[in-house]
Amino acid sequence: MRVSPKATFAALAVPNFRLFFAGQSVSLIGTWMQAVAQSWLVLQLTGSGTILGLVVAAQFLPVLLGGPYGGLLADRADKHRLLMATQSAQAALALALGLLTVTHAVRLWTVVVLAVGLGAVNAVDIPTRQTFVPELVGPELLRNAVGLNSILISATRAIGPAVAGILIATAGVGACFLANAASFLAVLLALRLMHTGRLQPSGALERAPGQLTEGLRYVRRTAGLWAPLAMMALIGTLAYEFQVVLPLLVRTVLHGGPQTYGFLTAAMGLGSVAGGLAVAAVGRAGVVPLIGAAAGFAATLAAAAAVPTVPAEVTVLAFVGVASTVFLALGNTTLQLISDPAFRGRVMALWSVTFLGSTPVGGPVVGVVSQHLGPRAGLALGAGACLTAAVLGLLALPRIPQAARFVERTKARQPPPPDTGTDRT
Repeated sequence: MRVSPKATFAALAVPNFRLFFAGQSVSLIGTWMQAVAQSWLVLQLTGSGTILGLVVAAQFLPVLLGGPYGGLLADRADKHRLLMATQSAQAALALALGLLTVTHAVRLWTVVVLAVGLGAVNAVDIPTRQTFVPELVGPELLRNAVGLNSILISATRAIGPAVAGILIATAGVGACFLANAASFLAVLLALRLMHTGRLQPSGALERAPGQLTEGLRYVRRTAGLWAPLAMMALIGTLAYEFQVVLPLLVRTVLHGGPQTYGFLTAAMGLGSVAGGLAVAAVGRAGVVPLIGAAAGFAATLAAAAAVPTVPAEVTVLAFVGVASTVFLALGNTTLQLISDPAFRGRVMALWSVTFLGSTPVGGPVVGVVSQHLGPRAGLALGAGACLTAAVLGLLALPRIPQAARFVERTKARQPPPPDTGTDRT
């Protein structure tokens, strides 16, 4: 099937989305630089994979605990204004860590405190950003916009770590944090320049008691939602722990430095660009494609755990990037298109909880496994989690309506009603 570039990049024809995309393209480079620098800084301070896992867990613990409340706030608030506040807060936290590091005042406890603060902001920022995209482009272009966002995240993941590796080697770890703080100016400027009258808000949710539990009940009775969330919970806990596994793989197995770490992460990013392009151009959303993506993710992680050399690892990690981005983009799109707009913020907050909030559970586990059995065992553990998630999706499939198994772009106008656990098609 021939896919035109116009169809692949259709969402960029919307001026507000184009601004959002441009601002994020700068800001996310800084975000990936900070992720690499923070992991390397913790290893410099402690030399322990277990402690690294605990620090990563501490960063995402607020997402686990506060994610549902962040999603409820996203449903209630003006998302444009809320994003201005969360992005400003992230800039301030990055600036603080950068100043502490370059003045040699940084300690492990300060890294932990600032990481927890960043996690608290992300508990609100992530579901708000995800549910802001439909307001920018509307339901018809949502799948394309999510795919393009995946490409953006992937491209910046290729650029950010590579730049971070060079910057750490030449200017020090603190320079990465300061660069990240400066990068938020781009997204704040983009938000300021948007034409808010052209947004397509779903309508702010009026305050009422029981709205959080109401959202949980909605997901529980909708198999097309809880099945992808359960799959993401398993994969997010044990497979998306690259901030823990890759630094240890570089230092203890491949005997490299920050440049090697940056190149490995950049290889994943380049592969992820291909995965994001596939989803934006021709990929269908739905639970069935998501099951296939989980199986492909399992295969690539198993290969990454087995290859012996740096060139081979770089090559395989590119395929890991393809598989991981396809899984994330399909899961994100499936939930956004299936969920009722009135519940979308709370649904996407649960997606954040299962993806990022699962790190406090999985980070220490993968850190201990990688420390005592080796980082290859940590990658193999992730492969097993992906395969188990694919099996879980297959077992849940009979309870999922046909409308949620495959979701076409033309069906985005009207999400299917919540099912009661049986397939009547």
